[in-house]
Amino acid sequence: MIITLNGRAGGGKSSVAKALVKRLGYRSYSAGWVRREYALKQGMTLEELNKKAETDPASDFLVDDYMKKLGETEDNMVVEGRLCFLFIPKGIKIFLDADPLVRARRTMESDRLQETHKTIEEAVRKLKERDESDMKRYAKLYKVNPFDKKHYDLVIDTTENTVEETTDIVYDFVMERIKQKKM
Repeated sequence: MIITLNGRAGGGKSSVAKALVKRLGYRSYSAGWVRREYALKQGMTLEELNKKAETDPASDFLVDDYMKKLGETEDNMVVEGRLCFLFIPKGIKIFLDADPLVRARRTMESDRLQETHKTIEEAVRKLKERDESDMKRYAKLYKVNPFDKKHYDLVIDTTENTVEETTDIVYDFVMERIKQKKM
């Protein structure tokens, strides 16, 4: 079984993925990790890489090809990424979102060294810019909006949830799907 997680930054993808992997014993992959690592190797921040990707899609293609290959060759995994729903269509597609202020606070509290913000207002602004950049790039490359909830099997607003509560919802949904498959 493949579980793909998308959502806006700070929606809980990484935290829920870690918890699911632990519960299910699956492997974990992240498009964000690949992009951050690539940005570091290029001497750039993720923000700079995303801006560059608006005119040079090489980094997007690198990640997208990686996701496609995972979907074709692996199973029993949790994969986080904006376009996993597109490149791994056989997966259970889940979207996590939250209020912009909550997402900003979460990203400020995380250990993402490349994405530090001095104020909550700056964090909200940067998250909005990132979403707009992603939507612009993916509309141009693939004619798709990664935030359109019609692409997903399950959409969860995590604003009021703990990681455990959201993980429980996802886990129960996945177990129900597995049970239906066996019937």
